[in-house]
Amino acid sequence: MTSLPVGIVAALQAEADVLLRRAQPRCAVPLADGCSLLLSGMGPDAARAAAQTLVKNGARALAILGVAGALEASLRNGMLICPGHVLDEQGRVYSSDTAWSARLREQLGAARLDVRTDATLLSLPAPLPTSTAKQEAHARYAAAAVDMESAAVAAVAAESGLPFMALRAIVDERDDELPGPLLAAVDAFGRPVPARLIAALARNPTMIARLPALSSRMNGAIRALRATLAVTGPRLAIP
Repeated sequence: MTSLPVGIVAALQAEADVLLRRAQPRCAVPLADGCSLLLSGMGPDAARAAAQTLVKNGARALAILGVAGALEASLRNGMLICPGHVLDEQGRVYSSDTAWSARLREQLGAARLDVRTDATLLSLPAPLPTSTAKQEAHARYAAAAVDMESAAVAAVAAESGLPFMALRAIVDERDDELPGPLLAAVDAFGRPVPARLIAALARNPTMIARLPALSSRMNGAIRALRATLAVTGPRLAIP
């Protein structure tokens, strides 16, 4: 697999910026070492379309890079997971490429960075904003963390017969609460929409005090992804 071109999906602008500053939405852009990046926007439909575009453009391995929410209390902000399995809400299970994830763990371990590779990642079509919702999802699916896009990318990889890997850094911990009005104040790429944000804060002024903590959580996750890419490069340690 030494020469496989890797297509990488990132849902959020902040995630894509780890690889390429100011990536244009829904446009595949070349990276080093034959890799390519597509900023998809949030949700399974957007991620599936992005993965399909990358395959059409010649990708022969698919990865998704970004952040995830913790469902297990042991997962803390900034921890890395490369799940062995990805599960969607219908119960469909997709497996990560074992040689690829093992090589990632080996490279990160040599750099004294830990990544959990024995976890299951759950993909749902909408965020889980409350601790109660996260605990219920953990009880129902026995997953360690949750995102919105990995299963869609994994499905395209399975349909195309390509290796797949997900790499996620934990942003919100299990007991963190995500204010619904703030979630509604960003666009499909996770970028604040000023008019929506101002309106949300005007209606809910107590949320202003929560902004620094939320920003700190995202910064912690993004730092973990940057540290990973500094070790692996855009090929993400594919063997």
